Amino acid sequence: MAVAESSTEILREHPIIFFDGVCNLCNHSIDFVLRADKAGVFRIASLQGDTARKLLAPQSGEPGEWSMVLLDGDGMHERSGAALRVLKRLGGLRGFLGCIGLCFPRFLRDFIYRLIARYRYRCFGRRETCRIPTDDESSVFLP
Repeated sequence: MAVAESSTEILREHPIIFFDGVCNLCNHSIDFVLRADKAGVFRIASLQGDTARKLLAPQSGEPGEWSMVLLDGDGMHERSGAALRVLKRLGGLRGFLGCIGLCFPRFLRDFIYRLIARYRYRCFGRRETCRIPTDDESSVFLP
């Protein structure tokens, strides 16, 4: 029980954002979070990495079905819920927008999220390999 409580406390302090490491839109979103997260709260990991394999259920074989995942002290959040909770945690106007967004019905939010996710490679492109963090980013990126 102490291990689970310890893990929950760590995730409360440093939630983990899992993202599609080869998706350009996802990488730009992570760039946004890194710039906005002045307190260094979030940890980042790709859905293709070891941390995701250890902590998450296996992803669908179709990357177009993958979603952003937030693992925090309250559990696992996917799709729009994950994105809006990240905004909320960033605080300020972003946090306010995250709170407002969470007020909308999940089925509507996730419909829009899935629509964007389905066409993200076509509209924004993809990389050949997963993102490699810079030296400055290495403290927040997990394997």
